Amino acid sequence: MNKKVKKIFQSNEPYIFLIIILLGIVVQIRSGQFFTANNIVDLLSAMIVPGLFAIAEFMALIAGGIDVSFPALASLSAYATTKFLLDKNYEGNVIFCPTFGDGSADYLAIAIGAVLGAFNGYFIGYLNLNAMIVTLGSASIFQGIMQGTLRANQLSVIPPGMKSFGTAAFLTATNKANGLTSILPYTFIILVLVCAVMHFVLHCTIFGRGIYAIGGNPQSAHTAGFNVKRTKFIMYIIIGMIASASGICRVCMMQQMHPTNMLGMEMNIIAGVVLGGVALTGGAGTLTGCILGTFLIILVQNSMILLGIPTTWSDVFVGLVIVIGVSLTAWQSTRTSKSKKKAVKEGA
Repeated sequence: MNKKVKKIFQSNEPYIFLIIILLGIVVQIRSGQFFTANNIVDLLSAMIVPGLFAIAEFMALIAGGIDVSFPALASLSAYATTKFLLDKNYEGNVIFCPTFGDGSADYLAIAIGAVLGAFNGYFIGYLNLNAMIVTLGSASIFQGIMQGTLRANQLSVIPPGMKSFGTAAFLTATNKANGLTSILPYTFIILVLVCAVMHFVLHCTIFGRGIYAIGGNPQSAHTAGFNVKRTKFIMYIIIGMIASASGICRVCMMQQMHPTNMLGMEMNIIAGVVLGGVALTGGAGTLTGCILGTFLIILVQNSMILLGIPTTWSDVFVGLVIVIGVSLTAWQSTRTSKSKKKAVKEGA
């Protein structure tokens, strides 16, 4: 077998992509609604917030760490931003671009996210504490600040700029059979831009290579000249910024701010990233696999609705997909390890 082809099939991406296609065909046969334009738009729309969260989590896992605080971080920054702008009677736009203007809301949320991310980064990077313990603790701290200090409650009204940004349609699709219309909001562009930027950072910069190196072996990365502590610190700042942008997108799309509706998303997000072939031990995985794995989780949930399966079974089916996916990842890792050992023996 050609070496390039063999290398492709040693990763999870082709298998996840095949499962997505097969699942789509099965649902289309059963419901006749999967490949309709409005369902595709609904899937892309449902992918925006989980996709952004997944990119943030992907960075943490690649570096050999983890972050379970990002839903709480996103909730705190989004709530604080929304409440502040409401109190100031802010009527400007949410994001900086030729169409939407000055972007005060987005800047404020991302700044808060950077500060909260730096909190995680300091303890994990400079004090070298366990990432799971730190982010579990910071998740509780962020929730406590939001619900205790800020006395957060549901905000059924959001600033006009956030409202208009959430309802502005980047793409509209109508199902001719039933007349249902779905919109893909402009927040989808944020997901695409973040994907593109992070792909460049991870593959074309010393900082990105440092993240992979640290995940592979921190000592070797330090010996190679990477500043391990600073890289981790900056990485968690970036994670906080992405999570905060995701929180603002969620508020804009839902047209309201509920303090707790993002809490609890971390397990499905981590599962989706691992399902895409990202090693829990760090140092291995691709952004493509991360997005495909997360999309598969979203697809399973969407397919259950189209097939009329009670939502109470959602966790069961998602759980099965996670177990199968993680098993596939472990199998691929074992297979790759054996291939490398075989190559070393043959070389000797």
